[in-house]
Amino acid sequence: MKTIVGLEIHVQLATATKLFCGCSTDYRDDGPNTHCCPVCLGLPGSLPRLNRKAVEYGLLVAKALGMRVLEESEFARKNYFYPDLPKAYQITQYDKPLAVEGIIEIEDDEGHEKIVRITRVHLEEDPGRLVHVAGASKYSLVDYNRSGIPLLEIVTEPDMRSPQEARRFLNKLRTILEYLRVFDGDREGSLRVDANISLEGSERVEVKNISSYKGVEKALTFEVTRQKNLRRRGQTVTRETRHFMEGRGITTSARGKEEEHDYRYFPEPDLRPLRVTDWVAEIDLPELPAARKNRFMAQYGISPNHARTLTGDPKLADFYERVAPVDPALAATWVADTLLGELNYRDMSIAAVPADRIAELLGLLRAETVTDRAGVQVLREMLDACAAGRPSERPAAIVKRENLGRTTGDDFSAIVRTVIASNPQAVEDYHAGRKGALNFLVGQVMKETRGRADPRELGRIVSECIEKGEV
Repeated sequence: MKTIVGLEIHVQLATATKLFCGCSTDYRDDGPNTHCCPVCLGLPGSLPRLNRKAVEYGLLVAKALGMRVLEESEFARKNYFYPDLPKAYQITQYDKPLAVEGIIEIEDDEGHEKIVRITRVHLEEDPGRLVHVAGASKYSLVDYNRSGIPLLEIVTEPDMRSPQEARRFLNKLRTILEYLRVFDGDREGSLRVDANISLEGSERVEVKNISSYKGVEKALTFEVTRQKNLRRRGQTVTRETRHFMEGRGITTSARGKEEEHDYRYFPEPDLRPLRVTDWVAEIDLPELPAARKNRFMAQYGISPNHARTLTGDPKLADFYERVAPVDPALAATWVADTLLGELNYRDMSIAAVPADRIAELLGLLRAETVTDRAGVQVLREMLDACAAGRPSERPAAIVKRENLGRTTGDDFSAIVRTVIASNPQAVEDYHAGRKGALNFLVGQVMKETRGRADPRELGRIVSECIEKGEV
């Protein structure tokens, strides 16, 4: 049964003020209903005034996705009642969106390049937010701080064939948006997704309440399984809207799926049509992920895998370019593999890491002042300090304090002999030609010496001691 997936992505644009009024969009650390005015509260007699920066951001995204900007776009009223929508309608764009017909290339599940078509991008206002009171209370509170935040909705064709493809698409889109600097991906709720999913020959189900790109794969995986189980039991998949319960990893039925005519769209009488095609030529695109990846390979001589990882986040790419002058290849390996792994383990951001300290550590590694293993120990101490909000100690000071400076294998000859004497079975395996025996013995010496010696040099010394019978 072929899976068919299309996405509707809602991106909160990082403008200073709301879409139709001058209220600040920086509301997250403030009390409820403190960033409101008659316009975003929908009070009688209030009139919307369009935020030019939001339009420019929308055009920037459209240009980056290779879309065609319409000669005339138009705002409309989407009529429905819900407590978080004080006007009882949402100002959005319907039959005349900002731009149409774009593409994003991703890898399919077989590792081949495939194109996901972008149907349209359009501007709309965010509704307010319902706060459900915990406990036995049977009411919810409404916070209108979010009401009127500018959203850019990006709608795809149903070109994805699995939850994994949907996640890869969102990863790619998110990276492009971050390079364009039109939204802040670290803010809660800055990217929300509605997913339309069906099995070939069945009705389409819309899954809402997906608040993160990581949750898309989980929600769709559950929904595919649910629909397949219905089909196997001979039951019909009902056309409906379902909510994703992230904490439980399931979808639950919310209501029957509305049709477009249920919203009674009609042109917004208080806003004139937009004619902004002449703005597009004035928009300069920044270096996008694909171009930066190719430049990293050409300029720094690093591998495609390292270039892909380093350019997957603009902050990470900027960080790499600050430390690359020490040694581009060494920096790529340590930033993309070692540093990123340590940050993921600690759930830390690259923004918390001082680039000058990492550059100094790379200098010690390049000069062979410390081994790779000792370098990891130094890095962990620095990151622990950053995570605790303390200033990071200089790498050279940590090396001196912890006695982690590189030494020759000859300095550990006594330890080498002790390890050989303590592991007769490994020595016997070595003589039998088992390659893993030497690695085991070297590992034991490295453990005793806290990684201060070069493993390759130790391998030579251990091998010579065994061959000569020096125990």
